[in-house]
Amino acid sequence: MATDIKIDRNKKYDRQLRLWGDHGQDKLQRAKVCLINATATGTEILKNLILPGIGSFTVIDGHQVTAEDVGNNFFLDKNSIGRSRAKCVTELLQDLNSDVLGDAIEEHVENLLQSDAGFFMTFSIVIATNLPERILLKLGDALWKQDIPLLICRSYGMLGYIRLVVKEHTAIETHPDNVHHDLRLDNPFPELRAFVDAIDLLSMDKKEHSQTPFIAILLKYMDQWRNLHDGALPKTYKEKDQFKQMIADGIMQDSEGRTEEEDNFQEAIKNALKALVPTKVPSSVQALFTDEKCLHLSPNSSNFWILVRALKEFVDKTGVPPVRGSIPDMTADSTRYITLQKIYQNKANEDASIITEFVKSILESLGRGVNSISTQEISNFCKNSFFLNVIRTHSLEEEYNPSTINISEIRGYLESDSNEANFYVLLRAVDKFFEQYNRYPGMFDDQVETDIWSLRNCVNGLLHDWSLPNSISDDYIHEMCRYGASELHTIAAFLGGAAAQEAVKVITHQFVPFNNTFIFNGISASSVTFNL
Repeated sequence: MATDIKIDRNKKYDRQLRLWGDHGQDKLQRAKVCLINATATGTEILKNLILPGIGSFTVIDGHQVTAEDVGNNFFLDKNSIGRSRAKCVTELLQDLNSDVLGDAIEEHVENLLQSDAGFFMTFSIVIATNLPERILLKLGDALWKQDIPLLICRSYGMLGYIRLVVKEHTAIETHPDNVHHDLRLDNPFPELRAFVDAIDLLSMDKKEHSQTPFIAILLKYMDQWRNLHDGALPKTYKEKDQFKQMIADGIMQDSEGRTEEEDNFQEAIKNALKALVPTKVPSSVQALFTDEKCLHLSPNSSNFWILVRALKEFVDKTGVPPVRGSIPDMTADSTRYITLQKIYQNKANEDASIITEFVKSILESLGRGVNSISTQEISNFCKNSFFLNVIRTHSLEEEYNPSTINISEIRGYLESDSNEANFYVLLRAVDKFFEQYNRYPGMFDDQVETDIWSLRNCVNGLLHDWSLPNSISDDYIHEMCRYGASELHTIAAFLGGAAAQEAVKVITHQFVPFNNTFIFNGISASSVTFNL
C-alpha cells in the first residue's frame, strides 16, 4: 500500500520532484501554512502552495465577503456575499488538492494576538496580506520572537509588495545557475592522477585518440605546460591563448597533413579556462566559517551549523572543499567515461566519509546522538558545499524605526530615479495616512483632492524622519490616490505566483529567497529588490 502511495505521489508531483527532489517534497508536505486575510492576493498565494502539496493551511480572517471581494477574487461568487470570507475561500481551496488539509478561523488577527500569541508557533510560515501598519508590527514582533518566518504581501492598485521577515534562513541546495564542474585538474587527487598517467596520447590509434575524455586531455597538457614553465599554470590572457593552441596542436592529422575532426579536443579547448581556475573555498562559504554560530556550537545548534563546522575542520585539514563527485557529459568511449565517473564518485564518497567522522565527533561533544544527522544529509551537504547560503533579514521593528532602517539603500535608489523606490516610500506613506484617517487615500471620489494634500504631508513626514530630500513628484501622489487601495486581480495573480515561490524556498530550504523587500511596478512591468 505504501508503495502505491509513493507511485501516486511521483505521478502527481512529477514536475516539481525534478526541481526539489523527494526530500524537498517531504518538507513541503509537512508544512503548515497560515494565511492572514483571504484577499485576492492571499488566495492566489495559497492556491499556488496547495497545488504542489503543502501539508495543511489555516486561513485567519474576521471579515465578511463584500461585493468588492467577489469582483477580484476567483474563489468567491455572489452567493458568498455576507458569509465568512475565511470559510468561503477555504471550502473552494480545499477542492484543489485532496492531499491538503484546510481550516478557517473567523477572527481578526489582532484579537488572536491578544488572546493567544503562541498560536502561531506550530506554523512553518505565516503569510499576511493587506494588514495596517499597527497590526503588522504587532504580528511581526510576535513571530520574530518565536522564530517563525513571515511573508508580507500587498497588492495596491498597480503595485505589488512582498517583504520577507526571517531571523535566519539557511539553504544547502541553492541550485545556482551556470555552475562549473568540480574537476580538480589544478590539483588532481591520486586516483585521478593515476588514471591520466596511464594514458599515452601519442601511441593511440585514431578511434581511441578521438574518444579520450577531455578531462584527461586537459590534465595531460596542463602537465606539459607546467614542465615548460617551472610548475606554473597559464595566468595571463596571452598564456591562456597559448595553452589552448597547445591543445589544438595535439589534434590528429590525416596522411595528407589535414587536421582531423576530434570533438573531445574541442571540448578540452572549450573547458580550458575553467580548468585553470584554482580550486578554493568560495568567499561566501569562507565567511560562514567565522560566523558565531559555527564557532560556538551548542546542543541546540541546527544541523546546518554542525555541518558547516565539520566542513571547516575538513578544509582546515585538506585545504580544499570535498569533491562534488559529478562529471559533465563528454565525447568518450563508455569504458573510460564510466571509469572516470567512478573515480570522482569514489573520491566524493571518501571525502564525505571524512566529514561524517567530523560530524560524529562534534555531535558527541555536544551530547547528541552520533547518528542524529543522517548519512544522506551529510552526503547532500558535501555535494553542495560550494553553494551554501545564509540569509538574515532585518526585523520589521528595525525597518520601521527611522534610526535603524537602511536609509542608504533607499537614498541610493531614490537618487537613481528608481520608480520602485518612490513607490516603497508611497506605500509606507499610505499606511501613515491610514493611521490618521482610518481609511486609505482616494477611497472616496469626493475626497480625492484633499487626500492628495494629506498624502503629500505623510510623504514629507517620512522623508523628513529619514533625513532625505523631498524628491517624489506630485504625479506619484496623484497615482496613489487614484488607486484608492484597490486590489486588482491581475496584480494579485502575479504576486500570488511570486510570493508562493518565495514561500516554497523558505519551506524546503532550497534555492535562495530575496533579501528582503520586493516591489513590483505593474505599469512598467518592472521590479526591484531592496535590503531594508
